[in-house]
Amino acid sequence: MFRFIKKIFGKFKKALSLLFNVFFNRLFLMWPLKENRVLFISDVRGDIGEGNLAYIYNYLPSKYEKVTSFKADRRIKRSILSKIKLIYNLSVSKYVLLDDFCATTSYMKVRKGQELVQLWHGPGAYKKFGHSRGLEGGDMENKTIHPGYKRYTKAIVSSESIRSCYAEAFSISIDKVKASGFPRTDMFFDSKVMDEKIAKTYEKYPFLKDKKVILFAPTYRGTTVKGAYYDFDVLDLDKIYQTYKDEYVFIFKWHPALYNNIINGKVEGPNLDEYEGFYYDLSSERDVNDLLLVSDILITDYSSIIFDWAFLNKPIIYFAYDSDIYSGDRGLYFPFKEYVYGAVATDSNELIEAIKKKNLYKSKRKKFFNKFLEACDGNSTKKTYEYIFEGKDPKRK
Repeated sequence: MFRFIKKIFGKFKKALSLLFNVFFNRLFLMWPLKENRVLFISDVRGDIGEGNLAYIYNYLPSKYEKVTSFKADRRIKRSILSKIKLIYNLSVSKYVLLDDFCATTSYMKVRKGQELVQLWHGPGAYKKFGHSRGLEGGDMENKTIHPGYKRYTKAIVSSESIRSCYAEAFSISIDKVKASGFPRTDMFFDSKVMDEKIAKTYEKYPFLKDKKVILFAPTYRGTTVKGAYYDFDVLDLDKIYQTYKDEYVFIFKWHPALYNNIINGKVEGPNLDEYEGFYYDLSSERDVNDLLLVSDILITDYSSIIFDWAFLNKPIIYFAYDSDIYSGDRGLYFPFKEYVYGAVATDSNELIEAIKKKNLYKSKRKKFFNKFLEACDGNSTKKTYEYIFEGKDPKRK
């Protein structure tokens, strides 16, 4: 009986939220469109950070009025006044830029001449998301698909060959998806910027300067963000520690969804207390690129971090102990072998051996880069700006 009441109450709250959002959106549509206003919005970051949004924000000429609306986690509720302000800006801003899905866009009516642009947060096309998951996953997956995707007027990708993946995921026509490259990847072509970031990271974490750095940054397991978890027991922490404690430090950077569940007590993370000076959990770092720059080896799996790492020409290891299960459960856009430009380990013993070898797999790396990142050339911010604000097709340059 309690579950039934809770379910009915949940549906009532959703209906009320729908009416609230639709009412104020339609009300604010009576206001004129502000031609120079640009709204930057995210439901997964507390500030603008160092991603695609930040790069466009900093690149914009002074003639544009810049407005932001951020919250660190989707589960955080905006106040009523804050939500009304957001709906107002969604309704009257000529340009609305996102780097992930934002639930409030599901209720908005995109006006004639208005641009709702998805910059996304990770380059490449790896794990299936959006409508791509619904096509393969059946009714259960369809319930998680964000209805705001279809409203996007433009989207960007990091390579010409993956435009169709994003068009499918957002359920928009492929002509709305352009390979301008990802603005935040411009940093990998600017040695001064990278040196400054490295210096700041060492200043913040001086222990990273003393030894080589292994960065462990896998994605989460589970079919939803709320249910994110990881099989921590697959890692033999003691054996890795005994093998590499003198040469390396080992950083954990959990996926934000998993990390939120750990700090909220929904998932119990690994106990690192007995390995002082070797294992460090730096998951609180919102943007991972600063950690990439000071790391010598990356260990990951099905995370889109593989695309950023490809710029750095350093060894990568795929700790894919569950590749068959994961590919079928979550789904990948291409066969797993097409994403591999490093060693693959399925248990801790293989992982330890792969760390020792540190192979670069140069030919696989080059093939990977050409397939997924060829539009990222150090000029992605400029190309993205010109596409969104001037209507230039980056391919025709």
